[in-house]
Amino acid sequence: MPGQQLRRKSVRRKLNANRAEFRDKNVLLVDDSIVRGTTSEQIIEMAREAGAKKVYLASAAPEIRFPNVYGIDMPSATELIAHGREVDEIRQIIGADGLIFQDLNDLIEAVRAENPDIQQFECSVFNGVYVTKDVDQGYLDFLDTLRNDDAKAVQRQNEVENRSKCITKDDAFAQGAGLAP
Repeated sequence: MPGQQLRRKSVRRKLNANRAEFRDKNVLLVDDSIVRGTTSEQIIEMAREAGAKKVYLASAAPEIRFPNVYGIDMPSATELIAHGREVDEIRQIIGADGLIFQDLNDLIEAVRAENPDIQQFECSVFNGVYVTKDVDQGYLDFLDTLRNDDAKAVQRQNEVENRSKCITKDDAFAQGAGLAP
């Protein structure tokens, strides 16, 4: 999975754990959400490498179990760490001692408390209920074939091949016009 490997390396480049802050401590890390779990797994590992005794992770969002179909570029359902998994299984995969997700109903109530005029929320990535009522498993399977890392790798390879064909045609044109050496 080339895309996943790149994401892992990217996390290590962007983040580092200060040993003095982690050594011999129980720590709680907080993230806005957990999508694939790559970042979570890496930062938990980094906290342990820096000497943390126990590492807990809290997500400010509920479990993202379903893809967004309304314009947000997200991974396919099969690449979402929470898709088809319980919290304890996710916790084990990312290597945390404890894992806490925001409760969807609590999130809705918190937002509604700030703005009681809001009557309906688009929560499909959390609960799989799509507001347009026209999204079925067949459509989600189709999206999976377009969005998963393997499909993206094939698409990138095709783009590279097409670019090389364009360069070849441009070079041939330049030579035919007497512009190339």
